[in-house]
Amino acid sequence: MSKGLFIIKPVAPAGHVDAGEPVEGSLQGEATLKRTLTARHLVLLGIGAVIGAGIFVLTGQAAANHAGPAIMLSFVLAGIACALAGLCYAEFSALLPVSGSAYSFSYATLGEFTAWFIGWCLVLEYLFASSTVAVGWSSYLVSFLTSTLGLPFPAALAQAPIDWNGTEFVRTGAMFNLPAIAIVAAVSGLCYVGITQSATVNAVVVAIKVAVIAAFLGFGIQYVDPANWVPFIPENQGPGKFGFEGVTRAAAIVFFAYIGFDAVSTAAGEAKNPQRDMPIGILGSLAICTVIYIAVCAVLTGMTHYSLLGTAKPVVTAIEPFPTLSWLKTATEVGAIAGLSSVILVMLMAQPRIFYSMSQDGLLPGLFGKVHPKYQTPYVGTIIVGVAACALAGLMPLNVLGELVSMGTLLAFATVCAGVLILRYTRPELPRPFRVPVAVVLCPLGVLACLYLFWQPFTEHWKIFVGWTVLGMLVYFGYGYRHSKLRNGG
Repeated sequence: MSKGLFIIKPVAPAGHVDAGEPVEGSLQGEATLKRTLTARHLVLLGIGAVIGAGIFVLTGQAAANHAGPAIMLSFVLAGIACALAGLCYAEFSALLPVSGSAYSFSYATLGEFTAWFIGWCLVLEYLFASSTVAVGWSSYLVSFLTSTLGLPFPAALAQAPIDWNGTEFVRTGAMFNLPAIAIVAAVSGLCYVGITQSATVNAVVVAIKVAVIAAFLGFGIQYVDPANWVPFIPENQGPGKFGFEGVTRAAAIVFFAYIGFDAVSTAAGEAKNPQRDMPIGILGSLAICTVIYIAVCAVLTGMTHYSLLGTAKPVVTAIEPFPTLSWLKTATEVGAIAGLSSVILVMLMAQPRIFYSMSQDGLLPGLFGKVHPKYQTPYVGTIIVGVAACALAGLMPLNVLGELVSMGTLLAFATVCAGVLILRYTRPELPRPFRVPVAVVLCPLGVLACLYLFWQPFTEHWKIFVGWTVLGMLVYFGYGYRHSKLRNGG
């Protein structure tokens, strides 16, 4: 059985593909995913996923509770780990331009069992992340409606019915989070219609939020007080609370913001020229986003003392003490609403495509692999993911699953880094349009960096993560192992 668990999916070099030509085999004329995305689309998809929750929510909380002004170093550490993983993603995505992301890459190098485990981690990464960000989107929208427009919104419809107080779940008295449910439902409908429409809307949203961030940097820098950066690394006050330990803990938290790079790779099956476009999309969005994050952190902690930034809207919190920037506060709220919308969009695009690939391999029921005959999207998976995300967004609080999302992301990244090096030795003859330079050094460094950051939240949340893993194993051995097409010769 152990040999069967680690059966490896054969790797075939990807031929050049043109727009509209499917690379994933079509059976008896079965509809497949349509190739419509360019390198520009992919870069914007990456920016759309990354520039959102990290800037508008996580930077302030990580700074106030863990790193202080050294949150800038946290993003440097996270950026280094992402750069190492990004290089490996670029090589894999150009070699295997399919829609399964780390799942497909693992299947080709580390075997089916590992691939399933990573695929299950990607459910944490995308499904729960989209729900978490939707809750943050709701809080920004309600703030904009009530404080800026003066329109009342019922509190009972703007909050989850349960909350997490650090040790247990408690009732809030609310009914459900209506705005969070509404945004997930709307974005799911957009993803149902088609990838081209989704990418076009995302491009518009990215332009709006990048403009707002540029305005914040340009005008906010005039109000920076260097005294707020002292001490740059506050003295350690306990496990994971300030000091260098706090900096690394914050790096693990803000990794939530970097899941967009994996989302870019899930669109490989719909890229016009994946051999050229995937490396550009992944590494281009990585470089742009890391620079933006560090700059925003510098201005944010320079305008307001880090201890005051532990709110759900830290950028607005930093602007509020300056009356002359009231117009920028409104613009920032609009930019946050747009920014978080694009994150939800990319997450809800990615998860059905992970399920699509797993269904094609027989590890999930065939309905997840159904492609709409008109829109050429994985429509059944999109509906299922949308319904699940609506339930989570409407009922769960923002602070429950953020670090679990980072943990799933980091494990996926570490696996891809290992897989690139393994495939270099097991299949050296495969043509690689993009190659990781000095792979024998950079790939192990990527594995170690990701696992080191993974360990920070794992020490606290290991019971939850282990429980999630056990649930995934039950699904795999209850269905996937017996229906695997590779094992059954399909």
